Amino acid sequence: MKHGKKNARRYIVAASIGALLSAGVATGAYAGTTEEPSAPAAAPAYQPEMVKALAVTLGVSEKAAIERLDREAEQQDRFAELRKDRVDTLGAFFAKDGSLVVNAADAEAAQDVRAAGLKARIPERGESELDRIKAQLDAKALKSAPAGVSSWSVDLASDTVTVEVNGDTDAATRSFLKAAKSNGDAVRVVKGQEKLETQAVVPPGSRMTFNGYLCSVGYGAKDRNGNQVLVTAGHCIEDLPELAYNGTRFAKGTHTRFALGTRSVDMGIAAVDAGHSIGLDITTYGRAGTVPVRGSKRAPSGAALCKSGQTTQWTCGKVGSYNVSVTYTDQNGGPDTVVTGLASSSVCTQGGDSGGAYVSGDQAQGMTSGGPSNQRCNGQVNARGSSYFQPLDDALAYYGLTLNTK
Repeated sequence: MKHGKKNARRYIVAASIGALLSAGVATGAYAGTTEEPSAPAAAPAYQPEMVKALAVTLGVSEKAAIERLDREAEQQDRFAELRKDRVDTLGAFFAKDGSLVVNAADAEAAQDVRAAGLKARIPERGESELDRIKAQLDAKALKSAPAGVSSWSVDLASDTVTVEVNGDTDAATRSFLKAAKSNGDAVRVVKGQEKLETQAVVPPGSRMTFNGYLCSVGYGAKDRNGNQVLVTAGHCIEDLPELAYNGTRFAKGTHTRFALGTRSVDMGIAAVDAGHSIGLDITTYGRAGTVPVRGSKRAPSGAALCKSGQTTQWTCGKVGSYNVSVTYTDQNGGPDTVVTGLASSSVCTQGGDSGGAYVSGDQAQGMTSGGPSNQRCNGQVNARGSSYFQPLDDALAYYGLTLNTK
């Protein structure tokens, strides 16, 4: 769809074709807008979630957490002034008590640090020397990745390059550790660590944004060549946009069967970027833990059905009919669009839920297409409502995909 305005595309179901639908109008392209209300209230100095997390971590009150954040900010300002005055420092770090410890190059620099009200330390090595050692290890690892080394990093507090080992003993790991240990006590090896994997995992049902609009995440699958894709509502990626999760791009639209004003099917796929993945557990926004994706066996009419979407979150109902066709009317004045191959349900949805994940038990069912234009879910899981979804098994078959399952 052409996003010429910042208002979300809204489609109204004008009639049903090939199936008896419930009376009333419904919006189809449930892509919301990311615009916020004008003149917002003054933002707090710190993100409330960050304050709460810090308070829990430190075992203190939120007031004490805010005071610590204030103190850290003040100390960082003082350190910035020292660097501006060209005081010879070799990095700095916060100690457990919240004080900023500055590595000073010599006694004169240490005196300047203390005069600024900060703690000073003259290290054996300091940031520059540790950076040099780590760069050498980086170069070695790039030639042959050491599977048994989870990470290596400059640790200013211990004045070492810290190497974390997970136990594998392949040749590349042995060679890497030999090179690391040649630096003597400048390198600290920590054993018994876990293997690492990328954690840009986007749970089905979460919010995804594109070109100032938003939808919800559907399911992950792989194509015949083993490439990872996101299966979503076609109208969410009509213009094949870049998709973002928490402000970071994770996929790019590649195919859609939805086109405004023409006979359409509301399915599409996006190529998932390297280093990212679509999760195997559907988020329920805290309502029911997480739901594993174990298959895509189609649930019969009348079966229990739930949906995860960023607007109405976790809502449930029953499967209605399959092979449903509707006419979506564009509230921005665009032409009507006939969409075929949908399924109906009594699950409540609203704008922004498009693309979100429907599931029955642990079997993935489809992605939100639309629902009544004036429908407002009441926040309850079993709120009365209706919606239409694109069956997942049809999308998998059409694009020749294999669903990612747990």
